[in-house]
Amino acid sequence: MKRSTAEILREYQPGVDHVHGVTYDGQNVWFAAGDTLNAFDPASGKTLRSIDVAAHAGTAFDGRYLYQLAEDRIQKIDPATGSVLATLPAPGGGGDSGLAWAEGTLWVGQYRERKIHQIDSQTGEILRTIESNRFVTGVTWTDGDLWHGTWEADESELRRVDARTGEVLETLEMPPGTFVSGLESDGGDQFFCGGGRSGKIRTVRRPKRDSAADG
Repeated sequence: MKRSTAEILREYQPGVDHVHGVTYDGQNVWFAAGDTLNAFDPASGKTLRSIDVAAHAGTAFDGRYLYQLAEDRIQKIDPATGSVLATLPAPGGGGDSGLAWAEGTLWVGQYRERKIHQIDSQTGEILRTIESNRFVTGVTWTDGDLWHGTWEADESELRRVDARTGEVLETLEMPPGTFVSGLESDGGDQFFCGGGRSGKIRTVRRPKRDSAADG
């Protein structure tokens, strides 16, 4: 397994008390702040939009719609209007954390259960479950790789894992005092990381993939 220290490239302070889920629509970063879902421009850091909707944990984007965890449900939201179009049962029944979209399904982290579920985005049916040995926070897919955040005993990591087995292939250790709530890839060489109670969002460099190391 490859281990390294996370390289933080930038910090944003969008003026909220707590950052939960984070996602990226190709232009703007969306983040959950409890009672609102907000968007900001990652180039300028300027907040652009705010939708009044329960936003307690993970956030995802499928190319058209936003998905937002709120207590024991997942809300499907039209970002143009802010309307909640549908709701799904969350697999953790309120103990859910991260949320990601990949190839027609949703991936949902369960914090204290230390699990990640793949679920049907129409019905909420659990299709697959993988286990972790750490509390799971944010979840994201990039370049065919599943990554998730951990936050336990005042330590946080980003982990690349095998989506079939849950085996940890690579870890990025966050510096002391920096924690990961939400996690999202920008589709390139950066991750957006929610900073929990700090109210910050940080960008972290995604390491280049060394396929030989995965062996």
